Amino acid sequence: MIVLPHDLDLPDRDTVLRQTASFDRARWIPKLPDAAWWPPTVLDTCPLVGKWPRVDRRTVFSSARTADTVEGRRQLFVAALVWGTGTKARSVDRRAQIFRHSPGTDIDARLDVALKTLRERGATEAYWALNNDQHIPYLGAAFFTKVLYFAGHESPTGPYRPLILDSVVSQALKDLKAVGADWPENGWTTDQYRQYLEGVHHLAQRRGVLPDQVEAALFFHGKQLP
Repeated sequence: MIVLPHDLDLPDRDTVLRQTASFDRARWIPKLPDAAWWPPTVLDTCPLVGKWPRVDRRTVFSSARTADTVEGRRQLFVAALVWGTGTKARSVDRRAQIFRHSPGTDIDARLDVALKTLRERGATEAYWALNNDQHIPYLGAAFFTKVLYFAGHESPTGPYRPLILDSVVSQALKDLKAVGADWPENGWTTDQYRQYLEGVHHLAQRRGVLPDQVEAALFFHGKQLP
């Protein structure tokens, strides 16, 4: 497993759940397979802050409650993408490649298998699925771990809750000199994801917090790096 500094400054859970991202609804709707993929009860109720509405982690978690249906999985998927993308047209267009290169029915089938794997076999096996035989073109680990996180962190199966692993977190691990985290900035193997989960869960247990508080601490640290 990776070994993180034991004195890492950790946010409280409410701070984690209040982590927000702005989004532009008008940029997203035309890029979806159809408007039914948009989660209106989740995203259309978000508060405006300045020009844009903002969605937080707590709100995206609420969309996971219906992920046992096709419509629910679609809307969770979109909510997780929106939370992780921001308002820049280029960023939204990059995420939209997922929908341009795969029919909605194919995404449905692969999500169904991956989330069923998450429920029955846990986070590491679900990561393997989306990274291998259930891979959705143009959906990399930085975003499919967001989907797994929101789908399974609140009701975990197996020894580890799913957590987000993206380039910001990876850079933080390197900057903090986490032992065993000499990784590329993307394209992590399933074993590297397992080592990451193991290390984060170990520190969370020692500190008496939930694992996403450690993940958020890594993200906040990584965002401060040049």
